[in-house]
Amino acid sequence: MSMKITGTEIYKLSIPMHPFTIATGTMNFAQNIFIRINTEKFTGVGECSAFPMIVGETQSTCFEMAKDFARIWKGQDAEDIEGRMKQLHDFTAYNSTIKSAFDMALYDLAAKKANVPLYQYLGASQKKPLETDITVGIDSPDAMAAKAMEFKSQGFRIIKVKLGKEAHEDIERIKKIREAIGDKLSLRIDANQGWDFDSAVHALRNLAQYHIQFCEQPMRRWNDPLLPELKKLSPIPIMADESVFDHHDAKRMIDSNSCSFINIKFAKSGGILEALKIHDVSKDAGIPCMMGGMLESRVALTAFAHFATACSDIVFYDMDTCMLGHKLDPVTGGVKYNGFHVELPDGAGIGADVDENYLSTLEKALI
Repeated sequence: MSMKITGTEIYKLSIPMHPFTIATGTMNFAQNIFIRINTEKFTGVGECSAFPMIVGETQSTCFEMAKDFARIWKGQDAEDIEGRMKQLHDFTAYNSTIKSAFDMALYDLAAKKANVPLYQYLGASQKKPLETDITVGIDSPDAMAAKAMEFKSQGFRIIKVKLGKEAHEDIERIKKIREAIGDKLSLRIDANQGWDFDSAVHALRNLAQYHIQFCEQPMRRWNDPLLPELKKLSPIPIMADESVFDHHDAKRMIDSNSCSFINIKFAKSGGILEALKIHDVSKDAGIPCMMGGMLESRVALTAFAHFATACSDIVFYDMDTCMLGHKLDPVTGGVKYNGFHVELPDGAGIGADVDENYLSTLEKALI
């Protein structure tokens, strides 16, 4: 018996934050949308986080598009995930962020109907350790070194550093951080498209001495044709992030020998259905992946953890989103942070929701 969609609840889930700065801008609150897709028997939850500087969507655009999506899906079969997502893709190009929330809710429904946790529905038999990094936002070299030391004192073993400003300043940032934390902790860097080709070459060659695990997205995605040359010149492995939205991008990056790793984010892929294709293309090519995110709450973070658990080619975990200065946590259930490990809940589906009292305070639409 199919699951007929009876209606969708859409909420503007704004979460105030301590300011978080990357190369392309600063976020003062998490621009999230939370949805519940209702059927006769089950309710599926989904969440996305708009990050305009990267994906080109805002909370407002996501909210308006969500109302259109909900109308399209009303009365439709929630179990036909490919069919439902094709409807959204036929209706509008791009808009991957809000599409990911609707995709997530369908997978939550499917796992709930099967009465298994989402990671089992996606094919995994058991949980696996998920050790997240913790991110240092862009600031002065001394302030960033102090923040890295604070994270070290909290027990974190992997630190990710946002760069992408002036190359010589970025080198100084990493120099100060490595001097502060010593050689035992792993360091990753993320330029968020901030460098041009020459700056990227200069930075990566000079940063290699500080034992960097990889560099995410050194240049703007329109500089992708220069990535194969940069990969040859760089002593630090390159991870594609903003250059890979879907599995076609992933294949293009891999076929051109442009990267060593790929960062998968639902806000770019449009959700789990497409993220699985990116994972499979990468796995077939021997390109390991990272599970990343924007500024989602623990609802979407829990879905990330299920997906990362089910996907053997995901070996890096950038799942610190809820530790990046969220000033409140309205989520019930969901993953828990045990130090630097992300631990999945038990129970069917995603296993997370948002507190009803908090939802009652939010702007909403019922379709």
